[in-house]
Amino acid sequence: METKEILQALPSLSISDRLKIAESALQLVLQEKHSITKDEQKCQSTLAAITAIADYAPGSELNIFSELEGEDFCDYPDEDFYNLRN
Repeated sequence: METKEILQALPSLSISDRLKIAESALQLVLQEKHSITKDEQKCQSTLAAITAIADYAPGSELNIFSELEGEDFCDYPDEDFYNLRN
């Protein structure tokens, strides 16, 4: 069964069946994680970091709000803020 077919079938399953599938998938991932060597883990981490570089490049969506760093997000004096709550 292909991934696409599995994902399409999930909505028609009961919550109990979906949880069983999720639990089984998680157990398989954890087993695989524990079975790889330290060198393989390091390699996977390196590949993940290289893949993420584009996410942090200037102009990417991930850091679009970095231009706002250091700016006040609220210009209310403290007394006006507290008066609004009453």
